[in-house]
Amino acid sequence: MNTQPIAYSILDLALVSEGHSLKQTFSNALKLAQYAETYGYTRYWLAEHHNAENIASNATSILIGYIAQGTQTIRVGSGGIMLPNHSPLIIAEQFGTLGSLYPQRIDLGLGRAPGTDRETAEAIRSDFMKAAHSFPNEVSKIQTYFSTQNEDAKVRATIAEGVEVPLYILGSSTDSAHLAAQKGLPYAFASHFATTHLFEAIETYRKEFQPSEELETPYVIAGVNIIIAETDEDAQRLATSLIRMIVGIFTGRRAKVQPPTEMTEDLKDIMRNPQVHQMLKYSFIGSKATVKAQVKEFLDQTKADELIAVTHIYDIDSRIRSAELFAEIMTELQ
Repeated sequence: MNTQPIAYSILDLALVSEGHSLKQTFSNALKLAQYAETYGYTRYWLAEHHNAENIASNATSILIGYIAQGTQTIRVGSGGIMLPNHSPLIIAEQFGTLGSLYPQRIDLGLGRAPGTDRETAEAIRSDFMKAAHSFPNEVSKIQTYFSTQNEDAKVRATIAEGVEVPLYILGSSTDSAHLAAQKGLPYAFASHFATTHLFEAIETYRKEFQPSEELETPYVIAGVNIIIAETDEDAQRLATSLIRMIVGIFTGRRAKVQPPTEMTEDLKDIMRNPQVHQMLKYSFIGSKATVKAQVKEFLDQTKADELIAVTHIYDIDSRIRSAELFAEIMTELQ
């Protein structure tokens, strides 16, 4: 385990629960962020997704502003902005604005995937595949627009120049590990759903890392699914909502987050399915004692500098309680 304190953060998709309005969903996201701030969380990130009725973080930069406005100290950002969906100039202007409104509190995590299906990606941007292949260059454009050295260029994002908005490279394979290392940027791996290449990607990133003005040494953020309750049984019950959501992903029948039910043998069988089991490999579900042991093992194996928790729970009070218990675990493990 690292000798430095290990940061802990939240990755949110602003999931829409059955029977909840979008306004209630956004209010709940803010409520969770406010509690996370009091629990010592480092950052609250929102992930860009499209064309999914159970995900409300579509207009990511707008929602980041809403969360930042309602909090005081916690960092707020994107986990991430799917850059091939956008013009780098527009993203620089949006996050330059956010960085000026909320100084030293805004993060810009950048990913290469579309965050949606192929048809929707093409509807967002007809040349999406070309932009995806140009991801390294698109990241460089973002860096240029934030640089004060761009002030003499014909094309400028004047509102972003000199504004402190750190960049993070997101990845679910080794491709982005090479890029993050080359640019000397922090690297966030989506191990909460893409588990296969976690260790290879981390090793690649650390081995190839080149110090930069932004970062002297490698910095790894690892995503984990966290569901904590008072007992293992209570946590397993809460996790039934996650299992049904995963089934919706595999079957193409995405629906709003369903209320939890008792854990049945059928649901346990789904968890044992090889694909589901692999996808949820780094899902820590149980009481505080149970999850603490799992988290410690994960940290010992990865030596991650930061954990970013994804918690797919139906009701906000249970999510907040899970976040509180996870904060206690991370504090105790320091």
